[in-house]
Amino acid sequence: MSPDCIVIGGGPAGMSAALGCVSHGLRTVLLDEQPRPGGQIYRNVGRATPEVRGLLGKDYARGAALVERLERSEVQVHRGALVWDVAEDLTVSVLAEGRSVQMRAPRLLVASGALERPSPMPGWTLPRVMSAGAAQIALKASGSIPEGRVVLVGCGPLLLLVACQLLDAGATLAGILETAPANNRREALRHLPKALAAPEYLLKGLRMLRRLRRAGVPHHAGVSQVRVEGTDAASGVRFVSRGREQLLAADVVLLHHGVVPNTQLSRLLRIDHAWDEGQLAWRPVADPWGRTSRPGVHLVGDGAGISGALAAQLGGDLAALDVACAMGRITQSQRDRLAAPLLRRRRRQHSVRPFLDALYRPPAWIACPPDDTTIVCRCEEVTAGRIREMASLGCRGPNQTKFFSRCGMGPCQGRMCGLTVTQLLAQQLDLEPAEVGAYHVRSPLKPIPLSAFATMTFLDGDASHHEHQDPALSTRPTDE
Repeated sequence: MSPDCIVIGGGPAGMSAALGCVSHGLRTVLLDEQPRPGGQIYRNVGRATPEVRGLLGKDYARGAALVERLERSEVQVHRGALVWDVAEDLTVSVLAEGRSVQMRAPRLLVASGALERPSPMPGWTLPRVMSAGAAQIALKASGSIPEGRVVLVGCGPLLLLVACQLLDAGATLAGILETAPANNRREALRHLPKALAAPEYLLKGLRMLRRLRRAGVPHHAGVSQVRVEGTDAASGVRFVSRGREQLLAADVVLLHHGVVPNTQLSRLLRIDHAWDEGQLAWRPVADPWGRTSRPGVHLVGDGAGISGALAAQLGGDLAALDVACAMGRITQSQRDRLAAPLLRRRRRQHSVRPFLDALYRPPAWIACPPDDTTIVCRCEEVTAGRIREMASLGCRGPNQTKFFSRCGMGPCQGRMCGLTVTQLLAQQLDLEPAEVGAYHVRSPLKPIPLSAFATMTFLDGDASHHEHQDPALSTRPTDE
């Protein structure tokens, strides 16, 4: 039997979408690139020790129940499955253990999650400089923390959360350099009344700030002209605060300027996207059910717009209801009745987003690095000055710029540089980012070995046989 729907991504949105689909009798396959479900937010939650769960808090531990439900369900889960292509007819190509397999279903639910926004600044490519999210992944995966003096640079709730988690785990925090401009607070105040509908987020932020103050962690707000110092590796961070230049010694520097939707797969599918000025990022266009401009494709979770784990999970539930309705398992009136409380809960979760987006809006010097020597494309070592040069030579968008400068032509396919290139070109050409556009994304989404094509097979998607197996272990020849 072929599956009725394929879910790509094993985070909160993907897991809830898969569980919702199978609860309505749909044969459901979940493809997850990670060795265990949970996504980035609930990474390794099913295997984390009680000590690590305690360090990461109850929000992280909440994911364990969702993972347990998935493991007890009839969802056919394929772990370590890298989706590298989706064809016009929604045939999904997956790489697992060196072999590629294909499968197809009439409905595709994409839960691709979020990426950390790049933080291009002088010195950000030095060894011992990493993202705050990467440090959190190490803590979740193995209980590891950075050695030596740690300086965190950036803005956003995750920056404060990681700082508190590392502090509780025993790391030495030498300081937090908050880059959000001071006028962000004035703009955020306009959205405070609406944000009070979800006061737990505001209280959580205040508790984190109080925890860091009590620990005596130096906190510099409104910093600018940030530069990571060092020759062979990071040795400190130079910055300007209150008009005075300062240098903070560091052995490890963690950068973070918020998270943005991971749009690689949605762009491969040629789904409509819009520029979100509030989040300074591209966002796929999807309705409240997750339906997109591409028939048969739903987008759920942070990949459709940053809203947090709880809202992502609710989005997965709603998309599953819509798919069940479209495939005749429930009526439209049943769908709407079941969705009503979910929509109310999701609106409440969304109520705080405008406040957070305004409060932690990245500074202009992160969106468009002023120093021409700053590396923008890490794969091809293309600088901000080179991007500006491309604009002056007549390049009107990222794809022309890629052709002439190789920016975005590396293994990451523009994941790390795409937003910066769009904004630099928009600034230089005096255009809106929506007018400049984004990179075209092509298959394969990530590097795969040539041997994967030679071993291509078509997956026997019998979702009635509930085994959490590798997709390469259940195949039949493509030409059958």
